[in-house]
Amino acid sequence: MAVIRRLPRYYRYLADLLRVDIKRISSKELSERMGITASQIRQDLNCFGGFGQQGYGYNVETLYKEIGKILGVERRFTTIIIGAGNMGNALANYENFKKRGFDLIGIFDISPNRVGQYINGIEIMHMDRLEEFMKTHVVDIAILTVPSHATAEVAEKVAELGVKGIWNFSPQDLKLSHNVVIENVHLSDGLAVLGYRIKEMEEQEQKKKDKQN
Repeated sequence: MAVIRRLPRYYRYLADLLRVDIKRISSKELSERMGITASQIRQDLNCFGGFGQQGYGYNVETLYKEIGKILGVERRFTTIIIGAGNMGNALANYENFKKRGFDLIGIFDISPNRVGQYINGIEIMHMDRLEEFMKTHVVDIAILTVPSHATAEVAEKVAELGVKGIWNFSPQDLKLSHNVVIENVHLSDGLAVLGYRIKEMEEQEQKKKDKQN
């Protein structure tokens, strides 16, 4: 799973290489671009067969396509967003979803101020219409941007209605008994790590200054 989480980054960097017409690249060159070791790259890719040739490196286009197959980017997934607040609005307007194979087909909320409005051409429907909607639409993924206290109830509901995956932006980690894939996203965790790294960098700079003085 740790390797799988790194694959989208490989995929993104390889796409950048294709855009500038780079045909092949060594693990050393790729490591310099990505900021991880060449050994780590080789170990990661060897989990799926390697794809490289000694003395040649990696064919960029071939590797890009193979990682795409592993990640399932050739398949399209239908998605809905539940919670049309600031986060839900931003996600609904994120154009890269469609490019990556995720088609937004429905948005739901309970606020009278939001229901009936449109985001990116899609009407915000009341949650009361969710069950009816899912009887007539195949929904692969539910994106949850609801308040923490409502997360578990909403997740149980969409799981019972047959979604295959839940992308959860609530601060509450989800654990369901249903056979549903769950990806919990904690933006605050990322900010905390960023804050730590800035503090660490400042401390290192201060140590250098202290030594110079």
